Amino acid sequence: MRLALNGWFYDQPHTGSGQYLHWLLKYLPDDIEATLVVPQSNQPSAVSNQQSAKIRIINYQLPITNNNLSKVYFEQIGFPRACRDLKVHLAHIPYWAPPLNSPVPFVVTIHDIMPLLLPEYNDSIKLRLYNALVSAASSGANHVIADSESSRQDILKHLRLPQEKVTSILLAASPEYFPRLGALVDIAARQKYNLPESFVLYLGGFHPRKNVRQLLSAWTWASNSIGEHYPLVIAGALPKKNDRFYDDFERYAEELKIKDSVRFIGAVDEDDKAAIYRGAACFVFPSRYEGFGLPPLEAMACGTPVVTTAFSSIPEVVGDAAYLIEDPQNTRALGAAILSVIVNDDLSQRLINDGLIQAKKFSWQKTIDETVAVYKKVTEQ
Repeated sequence: MRLALNGWFYDQPHTGSGQYLHWLLKYLPDDIEATLVVPQSNQPSAVSNQQSAKIRIINYQLPITNNNLSKVYFEQIGFPRACRDLKVHLAHIPYWAPPLNSPVPFVVTIHDIMPLLLPEYNDSIKLRLYNALVSAASSGANHVIADSESSRQDILKHLRLPQEKVTSILLAASPEYFPRLGALVDIAARQKYNLPESFVLYLGGFHPRKNVRQLLSAWTWASNSIGEHYPLVIAGALPKKNDRFYDDFERYAEELKIKDSVRFIGAVDEDDKAAIYRGAACFVFPSRYEGFGLPPLEAMACGTPVVTTAFSSIPEVVGDAAYLIEDPQNTRALGAAILSVIVNDDLSQRLINDGLIQAKKFSWQKTIDETVAVYKKVTEQ
């Protein structure tokens, strides 16, 4: 089988779409002749030996310099044109950007449909036009892959696709997420980010759906009791002032009078994430919408107890192995949950044990096997 993959996010491994693409490339079986089509401006500076041995990379020259327009041009014209020239059997777009017209059958992975569910992701004319484009183009896909059953149901409802055309294929934590074994590496990460001996951790993005404001409010209920010995560590690159979702979280922490027990450590290198999870006494993930929700699974795989919300796909991911909050806006309940996990050793140990068992139910090999089954189904049809 000759397969072409849209490589727009190849040089952005810090994003969910970028990580997904990299794992696809790593685990694709040898009997698939895969070509990654990468925009010239997104040309990777290096390709791992493991990938370069079996993945051919084609650079597509973009005639447009505007980033937003060039992205749409690549998705709608450049990538389909490359698929035609390469004479592939199948194309895979590993994020929600299907072409309106494709010369070959194609599969699209829709990680989530946040723009159709959350108003803040559809609040400009450009976004509305783009969302209308990809929504309309989705009906032309030969098959759609969703990251979870929750996301699949959203797709079926809002994009009105036939049930048989949408398959739920769960993701997984990477193999480097494991319990506390690499002590020396973990100490190095602790020193690199100036982490305290014990802490409560949030690691993720700062879009409104991530509920970081609510987390800071919740911390006011727990900080007086545990903040001195278990400060709240917030990891991730804070939004800049020109970001459409900018919020001054540091100032908000100061307004809430919890600044002394909250540490913002900034962006974290991918190679350090597992060590930071392992160093935490509790991982808290108060999101109100996820297509899958990888961070709680990563934390559980590292042997860290998790507090999160019973929303969207998250219960599918964590099962009964996390402390679930029914209402992500209930900051008092969230604060009480964090406090309970820290002070109740029996509860913490149960969540650790159950989390390790739950994490083992997921694997990237299983994800790829099910993805390849979709490829074969489409090409056989």
